[in-house]
Amino acid sequence: MELFVGALTVFVLAIFVGFEVITKIPPTLHTPLMSASNAISGITLIGALLIAGQIENPELSRTIAVVGVAFATINVVGGFLVTHRMLAMFKKKK
Repeated sequence: MELFVGALTVFVLAIFVGFEVITKIPPTLHTPLMSASNAISGITLIGALLIAGQIENPELSRTIAVVGVAFATINVVGGFLVTHRMLAMFKKKK
């Protein structure tokens, strides 16, 4: 139970720190940073696959892995869409 409370505390603190960092970024830097978050989502996908392979409590591991893969996929697709839109702004108009 102590491990869960510790992990939950770190998770909540990460949410607050992430929110503060994102809100302080100027709009001109937001899109390139969104594009860079695709690499972080790749790490999330690898972590989800590692969790799915755990032998202990397979139902919980698979559930957490599915949620991790879903969120990371949403982030990757969103990052690519934002990057595509950003690059379209720099194309010469015909």
